[in-house]
Amino acid sequence: MHNQTLPQSMPTQTKIAMIGAGFGGLAMAIRLLQSNMHNFVILEKASDVGGTWRENQYPGAACDVQSHMYSLSFAPKSDWSKRYAEAPEIFKYIQDLVTGFNLEKYCQFNCEVLATQYNEQSCDWKLILNNEQTLIAQFVVFASGPLHVPHIPHIKGIEKFQGKVFHSSQWDHQYDLTEKNVASIRTGGSAIQYIPEIAAKVKQLYVFQRTAAWVIPRDERRYWNVEKKLFKKLDWFRKLHRARLYWSNESRVVPIVQPAVMKYTQKLAEAFIKFQVKDKNLVQKLTPDYIMGCKRILVSNKYYPIFNRSNVELVTEAIQEFTENSIITKDGKERKIDCLIYGTGFITDPRIYLKSFQCSGEYGQDLHDAWQEGAESFYGMCTKGFPNLFQLLGPNTVLAHNSVIFMIESQVNYILQMIELVKNTQSHAIVVKDQVQDRFNQRVQKLLDGTVWQSGCVSWYQQDSGKNFALWPTYTWKYWLQTKKLNPADFRLLNKTAGSRAA
Repeated sequence: MHNQTLPQSMPTQTKIAMIGAGFGGLAMAIRLLQSNMHNFVILEKASDVGGTWRENQYPGAACDVQSHMYSLSFAPKSDWSKRYAEAPEIFKYIQDLVTGFNLEKYCQFNCEVLATQYNEQSCDWKLILNNEQTLIAQFVVFASGPLHVPHIPHIKGIEKFQGKVFHSSQWDHQYDLTEKNVASIRTGGSAIQYIPEIAAKVKQLYVFQRTAAWVIPRDERRYWNVEKKLFKKLDWFRKLHRARLYWSNESRVVPIVQPAVMKYTQKLAEAFIKFQVKDKNLVQKLTPDYIMGCKRILVSNKYYPIFNRSNVELVTEAIQEFTENSIITKDGKERKIDCLIYGTGFITDPRIYLKSFQCSGEYGQDLHDAWQEGAESFYGMCTKGFPNLFQLLGPNTVLAHNSVIFMIESQVNYILQMIELVKNTQSHAIVVKDQVQDRFNQRVQKLLDGTVWQSGCVSWYQQDSGKNFALWPTYTWKYWLQTKKLNPADFRLLNKTAGSRAA
């Protein structure tokens, strides 16, 4: 845990308030400092920094993006141990960022924002906090990210179950799985990482699969000492390595936007399953019935081989109910278990995970009402009707092929430009024009049509209606190019009214 040397008192007023001390919030803070802006505060509901990487400390937790692409270009790390870093190393990198840039004094821990209200007269935001305090901020940056509220489905009888129950993001390291009968629900990104780690330890492992996932090999290796020395000594060598990783990732967009091409890639993935799993019936069960890429593509060398173990059973029957000590599937079969692990991921629709969070903008408009038909914004950063409110990794800016850190950096630089525009025009607030946001979202949805993501399956990328609210629909370099320089004509600039409180 990152320890503060001195507890910081909460200010009553600030220029910029960041909500969340994960990668996004810290990246924003560092770039503010580098731009000689110091009047800001980071509000974090937990007791430490790290966000996703603080929460997800389950066995085998690691990143699907290469280490050198999953770190800030303006705060690089030259000594990553492996091509794909594991959670403890990423968490340590985040803590080192806090120390290196002296961010402790800007952080307010155990501080949850319960509501935000925009004041049209004073062009600022009132933040209502969990400690019965309020904070006035000219600008607010949502940096809470989309992966912080665990999704825990209700299953009949779960309240009767007497065994151990936890979600993968709330892993109980005190509970010994040795010689236990364990059920793991779902086979998403987290599950395929922890399942191989616990399979040899448990007495019996039941893997409950609702929908098979496409899993491809992981080009994993440790970095040689000589490479790490060169990365540290020769900055151009590190940048060249990072650039090579970036463009290799970026090439993955081609089969995504052209599903016909993806079918050839899919053949290789099918061969990978057959190579790693001996039982032909299991191969069939583990092979998805949708086009590869429609749901998130997972990366692992360890997942498929665990189904060759005698103590691992793949269960594809739906769950009917729980009893005090067992789980019953709809075919009537009962399996005794000691422990249940939810590998069910997170609630990603902001309309749901922000449902208890009140955010009112111009004319008292509530954000939930603005997003009633689906979450929309302008480049995932600003929403019409909500001046001076910015978001990192907002609607349609999450990725399925490259590093979200690249997107965060582009967004941080764009937000800095919006703040500078307000300052340089002697205005007090900025908000995207309604028609500009509407045109942008029409363009995004048009680009998504015909992609593999919209090829017929149901995924976390979509809301209930099938609309894809999550993903950027094309190359990330296009996003960078489009957000590199702000166009003032896209925004309304606002000023305080007479008699409003001082900034």
